[in-house]
Amino acid sequence: MPSTNPDWIPYREPLRTTLTRTITIAVVVGIAIVAFSGRDLRALPLAILLALWPTLGGHFVELFFLNWLRPRLPAARGVQVVARLVVWFVGGCVLALAMYLTTRVLYGFRPPPWKTWLIAGFAFIGIELVAHLVLQLRGCNSFYSGRG
Repeated sequence: MPSTNPDWIPYREPLRTTLTRTITIAVVVGIAIVAFSGRDLRALPLAILLALWPTLGGHFVELFFLNWLRPRLPAARGVQVVARLVVWFVGGCVLALAMYLTTRVLYGFRPPPWKTWLIAGFAFIGIELVAHLVLQLRGCNSFYSGRG
């Protein structure tokens, strides 16, 4: 299928940079979860593992949009914004499912109510909007500028 906007440049980042950033964020989030939940340090590996889903998995959701879907969509800003929000929502739901399956395999947790998946989708949109705000404030391409 030919691209409807050949001007999009694929996003590339060294794997080491991606892993350093996402693992660091997962460790910080894992420590925060354990600290604020009052759990002991034995819960830290699971908290870090679960935090890797939205950090590292979220990176791949973003790559899917930037490098595969975006070039196939019309260049109109409205179409790009709606498509990205939909990708983030669906990605958030899928990542929440992955987090659930991880805890189910390791600990046998029961499935959460259906509303949890909707909340996860909207929460992931919020996380991405904050992350892109940080990029925007640093002068980098972002969702807000329409270039990232």
